[in-house]
Amino acid sequence: MQSPFPRSILHGIRARMSQNPPSLRPDIAPAARFSEPQRAGQPRIGMVSLGCPKALVDSERILTRLRAEGYAISPDYAGADAVIVNTCGFLDSAKAESLDAIGEALQENGRVIVTGCLGAEPDYIREHHPRILAVTGPHQYEQVLDAVHAAVPPSPDPFIDLLPATGVSLTPRHYSYLKISEGCNHKCKFCIIPDMRGRLSSRPAHAVLREAEKLVAAGVRELLVISQDTSAYGVDIKHAESHGHRAHITDLARDLGALGAWVRLHYVYPYPHVRDLIPLMADADSGVLPYLDIPFQHAHPDVLRRMARPAAAAKTLDEIAAWRAICPDITLRSTFIVGYPGETEAEFQTLLDWLDEAQLDRVGCFKYENVAGARSNALPDHVADEVKQDRWDRFMAKAQTISEAKLEAKVGSTLQVIVDNVDADGATCRTMADAPEIDGNLFIDEGYEGLSAGDLVSVTVDEAGEYDLWGQITQ
Repeated sequence: MQSPFPRSILHGIRARMSQNPPSLRPDIAPAARFSEPQRAGQPRIGMVSLGCPKALVDSERILTRLRAEGYAISPDYAGADAVIVNTCGFLDSAKAESLDAIGEALQENGRVIVTGCLGAEPDYIREHHPRILAVTGPHQYEQVLDAVHAAVPPSPDPFIDLLPATGVSLTPRHYSYLKISEGCNHKCKFCIIPDMRGRLSSRPAHAVLREAEKLVAAGVRELLVISQDTSAYGVDIKHAESHGHRAHITDLARDLGALGAWVRLHYVYPYPHVRDLIPLMADADSGVLPYLDIPFQHAHPDVLRRMARPAAAAKTLDEIAAWRAICPDITLRSTFIVGYPGETEAEFQTLLDWLDEAQLDRVGCFKYENVAGARSNALPDHVADEVKQDRWDRFMAKAQTISEAKLEAKVGSTLQVIVDNVDADGATCRTMADAPEIDGNLFIDEGYEGLSAGDLVSVTVDEAGEYDLWGQITQ
């Protein structure tokens, strides 16, 4: 189904310039891919999946349940008997995008069921779109199914409607998101995710491993571990052990790495026990990639206090230095907020200076927005929009300079890459330092004809841009 706003990187463009814009939002999942076959007369449901990778996993679970009941998944509005819009409510701009997507689905199809984070505000949605069939909140799978049943009764054929062993996947076959917990115990003033998705609720470790084993058996070469707070995994169930597996992020990462796929960790808060993950990342045989996605958000202690986040930026620099001492090749990705209420020019300059010291590899940045229900709305001294834009521009210029220098240093080195796409112009790949869609790419322009998506190959880097690399297959 055509997304109401494009957000995947275009393949087939091989100009000697960076492919990834610095404004690429790390809270947005890759565009959903639909490839399910359909039989004649089969009831068909469309899906528009917005927001983060965690929401994409929710969409996959909903569609898997529907496929098990005999529904086909329609790739377009016109072919669907009804459309589910899985919404995002992270920022006011994301809410606006969700409302636009609902409106487009109503215009193109007319029979729309709304779910996801914005679904926690049904009156707000119905105020704008009273013709929708039903509204459910985030991860309310049963309510979504009930709404679909009411709109489009199921008509299964047990001899034909065979569900794939791994369920319905909306990502390419060679990588998959693996959600290990739901909810969050943090009380950051700018965020309403805990209000929408609840407190931390960890899945049993053996259940996560069972799902991962099925994915790897089906051809997945990279597992992207996601949650609202990955490093807190298991805290709510007191790190319970079941079926030989302990619900602790270090144990889980080790167990996942033993399955033979790349394991990439996202949304990791820098708790002290995160340092126990670094030796795994330094071990080339562990399967755990030397990559940490950590939402630092800011560096000035006063801003962090106003955010109600840990305010120990100096100690964070020490921790980063310790990680790099153990694992020199570690890639650090983070997200930051500029223009937070009360942020002074001096506080922003502290953030720039901190970034100079931290030398993070991958950086995303948001301009602060009020979100209905967030406590930060009531803070004094909100920053003017033009000041936010100026600070965002300066921050991203600094991040781009750091990225360009780090990538230039990789020219001449040999890296293992995973192939994401092959077309007539070449192969689009990623190194261990690159997560799908939110980080850079490595392009192969020659000798790529025998490659396929999911292949792991060694490449010698011969050119670098601001965010991307180019190379040749190592003979």
